[in-house]
Formats: sequence, structure tokens, C-alpha cells
Amino acid sequence: MGKIERIQVAPEDRERLVKLVKDRNTPQKIVWRSQIVLFAGEGIGAVEVATRVGKSVLTVRRWRRRYASKGVDGLLKDATRPPGRKPLTARKIKQVVNLTLNEKPPDATHWSERTMAARAGIAPSSVHKIWSAHGLKPHLTKTFKLSRDPNFVAKVEDIVGLYLNPPDKALVLAVDEKSQIQALDRTQPGLPMKKGRCGTMTHDYKRHGTTTLFAALDVLDGKVIGQCMARHRHQEFIRFLNKINRETPAGRELHLIVDNYATHKHPKVRAWLERHPRFHFHFTPTSASWLNAVEGFFAKLTRKRLKRGIFKGIVDLPAAINRYLAETNDNPKPFTWTADPDAIIEKARRGKQVLESIH
Repeated sequence: MGKIERIQVAPEDRERLVKLVKDRNTPQKIVWRSQIVLFAGEGIGAVEVATRVGKSVLTVRRWRRRYASKGVDGLLKDATRPPGRKPLTARKIKQVVNLTLNEKPPDATHWSERTMAARAGIAPSSVHKIWSAHGLKPHLTKTFKLSRDPNFVAKVEDIVGLYLNPPDKALVLAVDEKSQIQALDRTQPGLPMKKGRCGTMTHDYKRHGTTTLFAALDVLDGKVIGQCMARHRHQEFIRFLNKINRETPAGRELHLIVDNYATHKHPKVRAWLERHPRFHFHFTPTSASWLNAVEGFFAKLTRKRLKRGIFKGIVDLPAAINRYLAETNDNPKPFTWTADPDAIIEKARRGKQVLESIH
């Protein structure tokens, strides 16, 4: 006959355990743990208790000991277990961070999780956790171009001033050309999109020629004056200026924001400006054409109409661009400048200091 294995269960503990067993919201693992203690308190042996609750004898003895050492609260949560793998030391974490920031692998331009793991002697998942915790992304780079224009501050203030506070009875036009737009046709027909599959197009193409789009964005109402031409010399630019002159009210002053492309400063362009005194050029700083609002229009044109366009011939490309211009002018959106010019100038100043310290 087996030994009677009784444990002492205090009356208040018994009342609490009975409530846990009867409560329909109690998790099942808490229910059978409570039942083990109640049965053991009645002097029932471990084998019989295991049969009643449907658990092993070892499980019964484990939770009986847990109650004896920690009471009812010890039944409500699992014991903490040691990690299956030792946590990384602060020294090892520092080593990975220093290697990432200050060294490069001998056979690559940047670290990957696997190459860093092999170098540091840890798992790739550990490298991933360290990089995530420290905000390190060796696989990513960002491009930049810092303007070295000595008149950078004055030009930024001038152009942003035109956006925020344009002159009375004047138009502010952001003018530029998008050159070498290619009329590309695919070598084979693509498959249309269907459920479970995206549309397809061949990676190679047939090139039917190029065109150049001259555009002038009216920042006050969002309308665009545009014209496609075969080339982008000063002759074509003067033709476009004549188009602007014809399509804008005769009595209005025109302030044109342009970049530093040599065509815009050609002697014949300057002579044309002298004959048309209502035109005023405002040049962006060098390497800062992003200040020109028309660049946003070019980006939308590329993304929405050109990037995935298929053009069977060169005539199809200007036709598609002209349709996009017409649709834009049917529903124009005024340009709104939101960036803080002081923040732009401060960033340029900090960038210049960093570059000078490096070199």
C-alpha cells in the first residue's frame, strides 16, 4: 500500500483554491494545479492524484512542492527558466558596434549580418538585435549633394521669399527642362495583372528617340505651361520663353526661378531678357535645383506617366506628355512651401563643417 502524501492546506488557501476551480474564467492550467493541491491536502497519494487530473506523477509532485514553498500565488505563474543561450555580454555588444562603425570586411564594402556574425563569433540573429537596438543599418546609404555656392544663403532667402510672399501683380514661375526623356517600347508584350499575379514587362526595350520637356509651373495656381522639343539648346529655351510671353497676361511682371544650366545664361538669352524687361530670372544655388518647385512636377510626371509607359514611336511620347499637362491644368493644385529656410541654411552650415573636418 502506497504512502499517504498529505500536505497542510490552510483554510483560507482551500477556500481560494476552490474558487479558482469553480470559476469558469480560470485558465485550465491553474485549475488542475489547484486540484492537485486540494487532493494532496486530503491525503490522496501522488499516483491517484495524477490519475484524477490527467497528469504525470512528476508533475503532481512538482506543483505540490511549489505550493509548499510559495503558497497559492506560486501556482498562478510559471517559474522563470534560464535562457537557452547565454545573453550577450556588454563587451561583445560594444565589439559589434565598434566593428560596424569603424571597420569594413576585407571582401565587401559593408557588413552583413552573416559576415559580422562570423567575425564576432555570434549568431546572425544576435547581430540583428544589436543593430536594431543601436539604429545601425549598414546595408543602407543615402545620397547627398552640398551646395558650395558662396551666395547660398541669399539665393535661398530670395527664392523662398518668392514662394511665401510673391510680389504684387506678378507671376512666379518655376522653370526648368526635363531633357533626354526616352520613348521606350518593350521587345515583347507584357502580361496583364490578374488575381495573384502582378503585371509584367520585359526588362529590355527598344528606344525610338528622345524629347525634352520645357515646363513653367505657376506656383500661385498650379497650372503648367509646357512644350516638348527635340533638343535643349539656348535656341529652344528662347522659343519657350516666347511661349511664356504669349500665354501670360501682358501687364504682369514675371519672376522665373531657374537653375544654373549654361543655356539659361547664354548671351542670346540675356539679350532676349533685355528686350523683355518684365522677365526677371532668379537663380537657384548651385547643386540645389531641389529649390525649384517644377522638379516636383517632373517627379510626378515620371512616376505616373513615363516610368511604366510604352511608346511605339517618338510621336507617342510628346502626345502622352501633352495629355498629362492638359489633365494637370484641368485640376491644378497651388504650390505650398512648408520647409523652414533657417533650418535649410543651418543644415547646410553643419554639413559644410563636417566635410571640412573630414578633409
